[in-house]
Amino acid sequence: QVQLVESGGGLVQPGGSLRLSCAASGFTFSNYAMNWYRQAPGKERELVATITKSGGNTNYSHSVKGRFTISRDNAKNTMSLQMNSLKPDDTAMYYCNAYVLGRRYWGQGTLVTVSS
Repeated sequence: QVQLVESGGGLVQPGGSLRLSCAASGFTFSNYAMNWYRQAPGKERELVATITKSGGNTNYSHSVKGRFTISRDNAKNTMSLQMNSLKPDDTAMYYCNAYVLGRRYWGQGTLVTVSS
């Protein structure tokens, strides 16, 4: 079955960097666009970044554009989110997401906390 497993979260100071990873299995990874979402405490889940199946096109939310970079390695069935210049407002649970054969799948999430 489809599985998405995130890793790489943690505590970082404002201005710091983190790299999140998502390991995918159970589907033909290279055939699907992939997304990163996040959900901060008390807020709705929001789309952070999207990457097409080939990795040739990416899109970002206004709040992270210029600071975050989404990428994928189709040979390894992995997706990453490089997060730079982190701000306290980036504190959230980050989720890997895929829409496969008409169904939306989520990982368990990885927590990012930006605090001094």
